[in-house]
Amino acid sequence: MLRKRLMGIIVLACVVAACGNTKDENEKSEAAAVKNQTETKLRNILFFGTSLTAGYGLDPSEAYPTLIQQKIDSLKLPYKVINAGLSGETSAGGKGRVDWLLKQKIDVFVLELGANDGLRGIPVAETTKNLQFIIDQVKKKYPNAKMVLAGMQMPPSMGLTYTNQFREVFPKLASKNGMVLIPFLLDKVGGNAKLNQKDGIHPTAQGAKILAENVWAKLEGVL
Repeated sequence: MLRKRLMGIIVLACVVAACGNTKDENEKSEAAAVKNQTETKLRNILFFGTSLTAGYGLDPSEAYPTLIQQKIDSLKLPYKVINAGLSGETSAGGKGRVDWLLKQKIDVFVLELGANDGLRGIPVAETTKNLQFIIDQVKKKYPNAKMVLAGMQMPPSMGLTYTNQFREVFPKLASKNGMVLIPFLLDKVGGNAKLNQKDGIHPTAQGAKILAENVWAKLEGVL
């Protein structure tokens, strides 16, 4: 009789243990499912630009798109930043690679191109045409994507007429296409030797923080 009772207790213990394991496994599975679902719901923000976006001369963690991601994470917003910055990129180069980048779903498109065009003295009309082509491609593929345009300016050495015409490209494109405009990406950084690397063009890590602030001032409302 005692032996039967002991066997019954052992069987019951095994059943309870099995149930406990099943419960733990279920909880782990549910947690994993929630995590996967959350990751799946993340919306993509594509930063499409030049070395300024790529973070030339900086550690990848110091580039302004990465700093934007950190801000997004701190606010627990459901967005993932994709840095598609490329050193030396012109508007013509961007025109050639935009379709490849649009193979991934884009919810917010931040366009930062034109600076290298200006430094090379490329005609403003050509830069405008290329940027409009890129904008049209995004609209065509993702009509519901929100769009942001980073404004750029040229140094006086490029000539008064050219610098004025170049500066006007960005507000005009933003107005025409219903885009949110960052008036001047390098605001408070451009021309400040302390915030730029030795080449006088690319921001230091501290300068990149200010770029991130300039972008966030407009991007926050979009998100």
